[in-house]
This record gives sequence, C-alpha cells and structure tokens, in this order.
Amino acid sequence: MFGINGGELVVLLVVAALVIGPERLPAYAEQLGTWVRRARRFAQDAKARVDEELGEEARDIDWASLDPRRYDPRRIVREALLEDTAPARPVTVPSTSRPTAGRVPGGLAAGATSTAVGGEPSWRAPFDDEAT
Repeated sequence: MFGINGGELVVLLVVAALVIGPERLPAYAEQLGTWVRRARRFAQDAKARVDEELGEEARDIDWASLDPRRYDPRRIVREALLEDTAPARPVTVPSTSRPTAGRVPGGLAAGATSTAVGGEPSWRAPFDDEAT
C-alpha cells in the first residue's frame, strides 16, 4: 500500500495522533471512515454499471489474464516473430568466399562465417577495417 510497511504506518499514525491532538482525532477518524465508505460504494456502483452495460459477454472474460504486469515483452515479440515461420537452418558461408552482393540468401552478411562450437552455431559478424 503506497510502499509503506507496517512499522512506517505505525509511526505515521502516532505522529498524526500527536499533531492532530486528542480533541480533533475522533472527528478526523469519522471523516476518514465516511470517505472510505463513499469510495467503496462508488467502486461497487461502477462495477455494477459496467456489468450492466457489457451484459453477459463480459462475465466470461478472464480479467486476470489481461493484466499487463503478466506480459513479458520478450516472449510476445518472440511469439510474434516465430509464429508463421518455420525453424531456420543456419547457413554456412566459408570465410574464404566473399559474395559480391551485400548479403547471402540465408541472411548472413557478406563474409560472415559459421563455426560449430559444442554443436551450436556461432556467428561472427564481418569486420570492415576501413570503417570509422
């Protein structure tokens, strides 16, 4: 709740009781209780109106699954990119051959090499010694 733990809440309540004083404390506590009741009633009324407006279709929706805190952007991008494509095979281009076009059909840059280390392909980007 607002990043306040139990100990800090107790300290704040004690400080508020000392600052407000014993004369005005019951009036403020009653006012706080009234605000909390109004907020609860407002939330219940809003929920009832939403349920009434959306009808039966909204009752079957799993709202917890739509919580944005449950989404992992990396997983979403990965699923979107790999959804329609078949798994790609690595393309091996020998380091001695340099295609004249900028890229080769497999998606490797010109001069890129593939070396298998432990069974996994390892891609090395081309090095341009004249680049700034």
